[in-house]
Amino acid sequence: MDETVAEFIKRTILKIPLNELTTILKAWDFLSENQLQTVNFRQRKESVVQHLIHLCEEKRASLNDAALLDIIYTQFHQHQKVWDVFQMSKGPGEDVDLFDMKQFKNSFKKILQRALKNVTVSFRETEENAVWIRIAWGTQYTKPNQYKPTYVVYYSQTPYAFKSSSTLRRNTPLLGQALTVASKHHQIVKMDLRSRYLDSLKAIVFKQYNQTFETHNSATPLQERSLGLDINMDSRITHENIVEKERVQRITQETFGDYPQPQLEFAQYKLETKFKSDLNGSILAEREEPLRCLIKFSSPHLLEALKSLAPAALFSRIQKLLCYSASHSQGTQDLSSYVPLYTRC
Repeated sequence: MDETVAEFIKRTILKIPLNELTTILKAWDFLSENQLQTVNFRQRKESVVQHLIHLCEEKRASLNDAALLDIIYTQFHQHQKVWDVFQMSKGPGEDVDLFDMKQFKNSFKKILQRALKNVTVSFRETEENAVWIRIAWGTQYTKPNQYKPTYVVYYSQTPYAFKSSSTLRRNTPLLGQALTVASKHHQIVKMDLRSRYLDSLKAIVFKQYNQTFETHNSATPLQERSLGLDINMDSRITHENIVEKERVQRITQETFGDYPQPQLEFAQYKLETKFKSDLNGSILAEREEPLRCLIKFSSPHLLEALKSLAPAALFSRIQKLLCYSASHSQGTQDLSSYVPLYTRC
């Protein structure tokens, strides 16, 4: 086994917590069950690592084997990365093609290797029709840096891919080209979504979050549902606007549902349009340069935070602001396809 491979495996194992080590090594499936039984996982971690490296040397682990171990570790610790979402699309009149995973891998790797002499590409398929891709980038004169890779998760026969954020932004166009060609799409764009929680991003773009109106406690009176506007309140307080509060609660219930929201940390609303007005001589109406607006939302749990604004009526004010912008424009680009906030204009 090459010394660089041994060092790569050693560094990866050292990152793995001891209570997860056995699980990850079994998922790796490189060392046999009998080999793992020879390791005393109760001793100091340095001794455990040395024993495991010795076993890997006996089996002559390759660079690809080491990369697979790193992918598995990253799958267990997805939240340590910040993930961006990319959406691909077909050309006009193009039909959906049958997906061939082997063909996808070969095409993806060839595109990168033709453009860059030194690049390492590794794949790992999962049970959810997804393929994890690990790319270690080099240059024409330097070997791939195995310790600063880019990870991509692509779900077959869908237009979505998720990429870990990387300081090597110059390689993003090449990566997008490889994804587009290999998956037989026409173009690719980066969506305005970013989070450390990959499962939440997946739930949003695949519309897997709960927005149904029928819930487990649907027989419960509206006033007692999940937002709890009247719970623990002084009975002597008279609610003059109870009708409005019930309306807000009903809309929030229909928009977000009863279940926990996908954990989204960043989102933004973009507007680029010419202002339209019925007033003659309006300065904005005569403006040739389009108006540009960018509203950014950021929170450890953005959708739950927006949901919690409803009792204070701040949620509806944000909605009105965004809907007002849309109604006074000739075209908008918003987040309506994947964030429930914008479904009630």
